[in-house]
Amino acid sequence: MVELKRTPLYQVHKELGAKLVEFGGWEMPVQYQGILKEHQAVREAAGLFDVSHMGEFLVAGEDALNFLQQLVTNDVSKIGIGKVMYTTMVKEDGGVVDDLLIYNLGLHRYLMVVNAGNITKDFNWVKQNLVGDADVADKSDEFALLALQGPVAEKVLQTLTPLQLNTIGPFQFAMGVIGGVACLISRTGYTGEDGFEMYCHPDEVEHLWRAILEAGKNDGVVPAGLGARDTLRFEAALPLYGHELTDQINPLMAGLSWTVKFDKEDFIGKEALLKVKEQGVSYKLVGLEMIERGIARAEYPVQKDGHGIGWVTSGSFSPTLNANLALAYVRPEYAALETELAVVIRGKAVKAKVIKKPFYKKG
Repeated sequence: MVELKRTPLYQVHKELGAKLVEFGGWEMPVQYQGILKEHQAVREAAGLFDVSHMGEFLVAGEDALNFLQQLVTNDVSKIGIGKVMYTTMVKEDGGVVDDLLIYNLGLHRYLMVVNAGNITKDFNWVKQNLVGDADVADKSDEFALLALQGPVAEKVLQTLTPLQLNTIGPFQFAMGVIGGVACLISRTGYTGEDGFEMYCHPDEVEHLWRAILEAGKNDGVVPAGLGARDTLRFEAALPLYGHELTDQINPLMAGLSWTVKFDKEDFIGKEALLKVKEQGVSYKLVGLEMIERGIARAEYPVQKDGHGIGWVTSGSFSPTLNANLALAYVRPEYAALETELAVVIRGKAVKAKVIKKPFYKKG
């Protein structure tokens, strides 16, 4: 049996009574007081997530920019120092290796933040595609990562730092001290809410975790687990690798064409993605609302008039919208809004209809 990895906060999670589960090779908290309560807390106040399992690579060298330009689909030259970009990294055939964030640290240095379950695969892929004067180092063990997400996140965090957090815009970051802990503070997140992600040394993350919860206890800040993180990102229709994205799915299918910059110079997978763009995608990612009772789970078949036309990638009860919703890939001719389809749940075709994404949008 493979031993699961643990974040530096493992004992703290146990102390808080978290339910711990395997996720991407890690033993992670899925919930503390309950997924619905934690979900609601993030929408109405704020939730504190331990996401230290994410991977961090440092790409550096005179040719770091040129290297990243050919490695990923988005235009890295557009990221100024102190800014962050979301992108996909694809294979020659256009299938997604991973989706990730890139931080421009300045001085020809970039931080790549990748999904926990893909760290080894991604690092090998980056390493084998290195060109010019650029190198990559896996720094995942040198970072712990917390995410404070929700409408009171800025207010609570501001009590712990002299840094003016309102000067950090969406997808920007700054270096600062929070609760006495040196951090890279990024206005990013994965819940559809405003919030911050804080990268710090693993030895200091417990102090930071306790300081934030103490500062936010009167504002409704609670620890939140991966269960709420998933329902929150699902409502915001943010893709999850292994569900909406895989190496068999290209970013154009996933509705991420805005991350593919065909007007920049060559990048891995460009030719394949151009062909997809010209010929059209074979499947489109759509939102579904169940008309009849039932929850559509990942990989359940989607039908039209009894014929298979796609599959569900994620499905859940939406606490905010009080509805059973799903994300699914369907043939493009069935992707129009209000199209009535069926999801096969335990052998029974259950009525659903195509609805607009994202299901939830702040404000």
